[in-house]
Amino acid sequence: MFALLRLFVVLMVLLTIVYWALVFYFRAGERDRLEAEWEAEQPPLPRDTYVENGIREYRRSLRRKLLWGVYIVPIGTICILIYVVNYA
Repeated sequence: MFALLRLFVVLMVLLTIVYWALVFYFRAGERDRLEAEWEAEQPPLPRDTYVENGIREYRRSLRRKLLWGVYIVPIGTICILIYVVNYA
């Protein structure tokens, strides 16, 4: 029981580190894309406002929600493996 708890704690710490690294990586890529798009189009908005509006939209996007798969897939896989090894 304690081994499973220890595994869960270590796994959550590692997955949280991976999650935040991916969040910062994707956000930086989105910011770079928005800045390049602003340079190409030259919209009437100031650059900072244009980029911040794009980042605000990005926060609600599907890609951001898919990052939760960082938690769900490994934990689900471990739960399935534990079930199969012990009960199947």
